[in-house]
Amino acid sequence: MYYELYIDIFFLENFMMDSLLLLAINRILKCGRSCGRLFLSGALGSLLTCLVIVLPVPGFMKLILFHFVVNSVMLIAGLGPASIAQFVKAFLILYGGAVFLGGIMQFFRPCMRWASLFYGVAVLGYFLLLKLWKIITYICRQQQNILTVTLYTRNGKKTANALWDTGNELRDFVTGDPVNILDPGFLAEITSAPEKEKGFHMIPYRYIGGNRIMKVFRIDKMCIHFKEDCWVENPLFGIGEESLSGEKSYDIILNPGVLSQ
Repeated sequence: MYYELYIDIFFLENFMMDSLLLLAINRILKCGRSCGRLFLSGALGSLLTCLVIVLPVPGFMKLILFHFVVNSVMLIAGLGPASIAQFVKAFLILYGGAVFLGGIMQFFRPCMRWASLFYGVAVLGYFLLLKLWKIITYICRQQQNILTVTLYTRNGKKTANALWDTGNELRDFVTGDPVNILDPGFLAEITSAPEKEKGFHMIPYRYIGGNRIMKVFRIDKMCIHFKEDCWVENPLFGIGEESLSGEKSYDIILNPGVLSQ
């Protein structure tokens, strides 16, 4: 049993996949390399892959050359990593991206009778890879910004997850104090009658659709659990009109200004 390998088609397919992966890694790691350099590196990687195939060396040697030598040369030539850490990141993303794109290509291969459709699916996979990376990055950043806080009220103490939101600049127009936002579903855990709480009043605020009024009140104190606990006396809380997190991953949006109170 033997296989026929059309080296020209094999070169073109590898050149396309290598170039797309290099373009994706360049955007993900923000290396700032030109498209021309990345395409030349993709061609270099594809050429080296073809050379390894025709070399009369044992199979395990070809695996080493394929997975370590060829890919390393291609990454260094195309991206010029500034450090070993960046090279390792690029190497891992290269393999993760190759698995992702390879899976898409295998899924659609039975339907692809024309080369143009094959290349079109590959480009679609490139954009899907970038979109997936953005989603993963967003989720990781959100998780890094979610803290544990303990609220002390007349009803006792309550621990909750809170989002440290640097974009929250809402302040009380009377006192100038920063306003933290409570999920309306979480409000019952704090008080049954916010109108009877200390410092209750209404403040105006802007949102994308226009202007609204928010109920705010104070609790006794709050502990934000960083690496070292940070205590805030008489923090101000506003009641949100909608759920703050669709996945219920946090019940409070913290205003960074609380650290300067």
